[in-house]
Amino acid sequence: MSSKHKKKKIKIKDKHRFISILSLILIVIICLLGINNFNFKNKEYPSSTKITKSENVKSPISNTPPSSKASSEKLENKSAQSTNTSILLTSVGDCTLGRDDKYSYEGSLPHILKKNNNDYSYFFKNVYNIFKNDDITTANLEGTFTNSNQKATKSFTFKAPKEYTNILTKGSIEGVNISNNHIYDYLEKGFEDTKKALNDANIPFFGEGTVWKTEKKGIKLAFLGYRGFYSNAAFLNKVSEDIKNLKKDNYTIIINFHWGQEGSYYPVESQKKIAHHAIDNGADLIIGHHPHVVQGIEKYKNKIICYSLGNFSFGGNKNPSDKNTMIVQTKFNFSNAQLLSYDFKIIPCSISSVDYTNDYCPTPLRGDKKNSLLRKLNKISYNLDFKIDGEFQNINFKM
Repeated sequence: MSSKHKKKKIKIKDKHRFISILSLILIVIICLLGINNFNFKNKEYPSSTKITKSENVKSPISNTPPSSKASSEKLENKSAQSTNTSILLTSVGDCTLGRDDKYSYEGSLPHILKKNNNDYSYFFKNVYNIFKNDDITTANLEGTFTNSNQKATKSFTFKAPKEYTNILTKGSIEGVNISNNHIYDYLEKGFEDTKKALNDANIPFFGEGTVWKTEKKGIKLAFLGYRGFYSNAAFLNKVSEDIKNLKKDNYTIIINFHWGQEGSYYPVESQKKIAHHAIDNGADLIIGHHPHVVQGIEKYKNKIICYSLGNFSFGGNKNPSDKNTMIVQTKFNFSNAQLLSYDFKIIPCSISSVDYTNDYCPTPLRGDKKNSLLRKLNKISYNLDFKIDGEFQNINFKM
């Protein structure tokens, strides 16, 4: 073989060897890259590690920016935050939506209704916007809805036909207290007729052995009503047992007491004793009526006692000299269904839209008349660490 052919053969072999070595190098590089990529992925998201909030397991390697971590933690914390709820309750005093037929028809509540074309919405027209924008409005129903003529022997006996329940529904009043000294004006039949009329009109009532239990926004509320003229042991035990049974089921408890001395601007000792006893046993708000005039407000163990709201739409007197009344608003504040505080507000009103007579149309007071009633309430109230000024005052239950 010639030297020329030998050189040529060597070159071809070298070329093949070079290609083989190059190919091997490329294969090694590709393998190394694949291994590195696999390891990178495994370090970032190891398949054997399940990341959950409850286990609080962290990834071995994380390149999440600090701001993203903070946002993630915020979202997690938000889901664990408490659920806050508020319920606005409006309370008013004595509503006698009828008349005593021993007295003249002229100027009576039924007469004024007729003069207003039997428009049942007339009576609460000046406070309707307040009532409709709350969650619940309650009143003391001081009288009966009955056609019975068999009445009790007493100075005043009040009744109205059952159609007068429309005054309540048209006025956005959702519940009424029936525990008072006029619910039996027409004896047992009048009492039963009244309850039937309210049931037929889908108006809840409470008192005289009936508890109104309701739920708003997932919050359980219970309304109780009593005639609280005597603070004897049997009565106090009854109140505490009723509260205890409701508290077992996590109810917020509002109690209406019909009590006190007519015409007095200050509560008698039995009112204070009953109110304090109720709060000591778990009541959350006390609403009082009967004296026909406003009485002071007391803060006791960070709960509010309204001793008397006065008359409201009151068909029992055509022209009382004291026409002052008030709307009480209580905004209950809950966290995870636990009552923590409430915001409390007084809206000064007159029982009439005019000064010279009672037209049975309660109306918010303005200007000097409003300020005069606020000054009076501050003067006759007890143990308040805030000024009653017509605005909401926060009352926190932390002792």
